[in-house]
Amino acid sequence: MVAHNQVAADNAISTAAESRRRPEPSSSSSPPSPSAAPAVPARPRPCPAAPAPAPGDTHFRTFRSHAEYRRITRASALLDACGFYWGPLSVHGAHERLRAEPVGTFLVRDSRQRNCFFALSVKMASGPTSIRVHFQAGRFHLDGSRESFDCLFELLEHYVAAPRRMLGAPLRQRRVRPLQELCRQRIVATVGRENLARIPLNPVLRDYLSSFPFQI
Repeated sequence: MVAHNQVAADNAISTAAESRRRPEPSSSSSPPSPSAAPAVPARPRPCPAAPAPAPGDTHFRTFRSHAEYRRITRASALLDACGFYWGPLSVHGAHERLRAEPVGTFLVRDSRQRNCFFALSVKMASGPTSIRVHFQAGRFHLDGSRESFDCLFELLEHYVAAPRRMLGAPLRQRRVRPLQELCRQRIVATVGRENLARIPLNPVLRDYLSSFPFQI
């Protein structure tokens, strides 16, 4: 980038010097003298080169393997289907939405930290707080916790079912859920995620159940 701009600057300086050496055309309306040298046509000034665009700025780091890429893309697809993923919501915005909610209400949003994909915002007894969700060595874990999980939603289910019940109900963007989502949640809770493939259903319904096989 620096070398390219230096060439453009040198061209501009050279052109300016040449234009100063070139005689100005006469403003008189009389025809030029036969002995006068023909006017040199002005060369077009070269356009300065446009600077190359800066690389895109994103907090998503480069994946270390294709397996990591699959884990994150699957987590993103499940988040889009869950109803309590709020995307690029700010910390302040998340806390304002949780402030009037019962203790344990939570949501998932994008993290503002460059080394972290997602963040969990939850209403605690002391007020709303946010916790980074780390993704390391292909597994998810909360900031400050040693417990890790293959799937982001397995992590959420763990803390919903934990004895201390750190998490309660998620804060969905739509308060009224479709009946089919409620039925799917009840079926998953009744038969278990590992037994969904054994239910005698047509492929369309089986695919719907497996598209979000969690009890949240």
